Amino acid sequence: MRVRRSTDRPTLLSPVHVIDRQKGELNCEACQRSFHYRLIHSGFNDSAYVYCNECGTIALLNAYGPVPDSFKYQAISTELEGHLRRCPCGGRFTRGAAPRCPYCKQALSAHAVAASIEADSPGTAKGWRWQRNWTGLYCVIVEDRVVNDNWLVGGGGE
Repeated sequence: MRVRRSTDRPTLLSPVHVIDRQKGELNCEACQRSFHYRLIHSGFNDSAYVYCNECGTIALLNAYGPVPDSFKYQAISTELEGHLRRCPCGGRFTRGAAPRCPYCKQALSAHAVAASIEADSPGTAKGWRWQRNWTGLYCVIVEDRVVNDNWLVGGGGE
């Protein structure tokens, strides 16, 4: 994993085929600030994912790597958490974590952002609806806070 730190937020240097399905803005319920996001379809992106429990950065994991078949195209299992490096912020990537506001770090509610995500999606007119959770097929990248394939090498420590 290579992460550039020109600012305090992690940024992927060489993206592994992140497929933007839509871009838009979300608002934080806690601080009322708005920020950019990208909605990712994990199936089209050939990835699994997990969020940092401290800052909400997302780790995208190549579905053709060590992700078990039963967790491809969704959030990883809790059993895989220990096989990932820590987030650049010092937090841990955990299945129960959610993306967070980049300003106040408040966890985002999957239900509260549903209206904005659906309003940004052209598929809504054809009946598509946001899944309203942070473990299903879709995930979001907030303000480009993403790391890629951050597996521990050889099962070693950090």
